[in-house]
Amino acid sequence: MNTNPVENPSEDAILTAGDHADRGDVPGWVMLTLMSAVLVAGLLLIAQPALEGLFNDAIARVTGQ
Repeated sequence: MNTNPVENPSEDAILTAGDHADRGDVPGWVMLTLMSAVLVAGLLLIAQPALEGLFNDAIARVTGQ
């Protein structure tokens, strides 16, 4: 049985070296970010006419038109 941590590192030895268990999950975060951006863009496309109407009404009330 080889107990040399350099030749046979255990999971505990690897994690105590300053790494985190979720290290390397960059593709997951990229996918989450892209999905969120697509969701916001889709909602904006649907709500844009209503938001423009609210904005124009608010500006008209402020300027007195």
